[in-house]
Amino acid sequence: MASPPPDNYKWIALSITTVAMLLYSVNQTIVLVALPSIFEGLHADPLAKSGAGYLLWVMSGYTATTTVLLATFGRIADRHGKVRLYVTGFAVFTLGSLLCAWTPSTGDMGALELIVSRIVQGVGGAILSATSLAILTDAFPPNQRGLAFSFNQLAFIGGNVLGVIVGGLLAAVQWRLVFLFSVPLGIGGALWALARLRETGNPSGEPPDWWGNLAFGSGMIVLMLGLTYALVPYAGQSMGWSNPAVLAALGLGASMLVVFVVVESRVQYPMFEPRLLQIRAFLAANIAGFMFSLARGGLQFILIIWLQAVWLPLHGVRFSEVPLQAGIILLPMMLGFLMASPASGLMADRYGAKLLSTAGLVVLALSLVFLATLPGDFNLSLFIIFIFIVGVAMGLFAAPNSTQIMGSVPSAYRGIASGMRQTVTNTGQLVSTAFFLTILIGGLSRQLPSSLERGLTSAGVPAAGAHAAAGVPAGSAVFAALLGYNPVARLLPSGTLAGLPRSVGDRVLGGHFFASLISAPLADSMHVAFLAAAAAALLGAVASGLRGPRVVQHRPGGQPATVIEPAIVLD
Repeated sequence: MASPPPDNYKWIALSITTVAMLLYSVNQTIVLVALPSIFEGLHADPLAKSGAGYLLWVMSGYTATTTVLLATFGRIADRHGKVRLYVTGFAVFTLGSLLCAWTPSTGDMGALELIVSRIVQGVGGAILSATSLAILTDAFPPNQRGLAFSFNQLAFIGGNVLGVIVGGLLAAVQWRLVFLFSVPLGIGGALWALARLRETGNPSGEPPDWWGNLAFGSGMIVLMLGLTYALVPYAGQSMGWSNPAVLAALGLGASMLVVFVVVESRVQYPMFEPRLLQIRAFLAANIAGFMFSLARGGLQFILIIWLQAVWLPLHGVRFSEVPLQAGIILLPMMLGFLMASPASGLMADRYGAKLLSTAGLVVLALSLVFLATLPGDFNLSLFIIFIFIVGVAMGLFAAPNSTQIMGSVPSAYRGIASGMRQTVTNTGQLVSTAFFLTILIGGLSRQLPSSLERGLTSAGVPAAGAHAAAGVPAGSAVFAALLGYNPVARLLPSGTLAGLPRSVGDRVLGGHFFASLISAPLADSMHVAFLAAAAAALLGAVASGLRGPRVVQHRPGGQPATVIEPAIVLD
């Protein structure tokens, strides 16, 4: 039996887990605006046929790895202790960061090495994310968990936005600094956790669920491969959803997850505890969390594309400068979250999660509908107001929902509950990114070719060159804008502008030209994506509203002590 921790231990646990979640979250987005510098430093072409897959895996390999391993590490934490595993997480994360910064090779081999190193980072991130909320839940009394979780979620959401800014600033100096940034934080976190964290739970020592781990891990890996390569052009099409290999991967991955569900219902010590789904509060909160993640998971990514491909070039910002500018414009979203999250955590401790989480999802849906009303060349003030409301909605939802998930399960299952929760969140984020990009690229592939061909021809480009440029997959144009390249310069065949008047080259290679052509088609696709995300948020609000009643615990004498969510005892 672990000895009771000192009174100030909860604040120590909060500080350490906040650093860990910030580290984990920053590295989900830090490469987004650093990609041009990274691929230039590696002398690799991310827009080449083989480079599209590398580009997507550098962006998503980290999150995909954490998604696969979260539940596994959550179960290991329950069985063998959270603190030792937590220290290991910092160490593995730091090793992965060093390997990313080192990347000795160039070209395709360098890209592959970087992807493998990002996967090592993801292993460390999975450990930190799976155990953070479990450590906090053990350290804080039920009536203060909402506040604790609000700071934890503040670090998570805030880190996503901070990563964009930090990545842009460091990449402007040297791309390897993007990964070295995490090294001192990882070393400091490991030493701090080793010295100050205490094992407050009671590890069970149960054996691992090898078959469950194998079925879940293989199923998720194959599914992620399918989702990733579904976004890569195939057989002259803008995306690979018709690729037999993609369809086979999606089918096999889904089948393996079905096998996993069957295995978990039969083994004695499952890694993904299905009996937790008997808890109404736990089940409803996780469904709401998945829909929330589906609605906002890819939102920041496509907002960056919108800013970088259309709005900033239309307003005279050079393509090489748009990534960092896009990150700065998105800061009001973080501000809205910063303002709402601590307050929602405090109110969740007093009033429960149902009202706040449901309200957060409804507000998110409304803010997405507002964004769907904006044209391609939108009014910046309105855009800032709308993304600020998005941030407020995220702040209203995140901490109360996490409070309910972690407060609804018995203490012996908090590690796996935390892992299950983050697995659901990450899965929603990965599906969301594929979902948003499918809508975006699919819409552009129908409208962009004709718009681009007409625009180039009217600007004086020969018909053959204009036709060839219009035949390039729409995804290449999107990725070019995301990477800070001038898309027209990448799409026109070599030598097309030779012999033409200089004014023609100046016009078609100016950022305003491509942005004006893509503005309407991109805005139309964005509107569809926003409305679909709003529908997901409303479905999440319905699930959130189906949570069970709160339970009020009382101190001797009848005074209310705290408000918690109902929990059941699992034998």
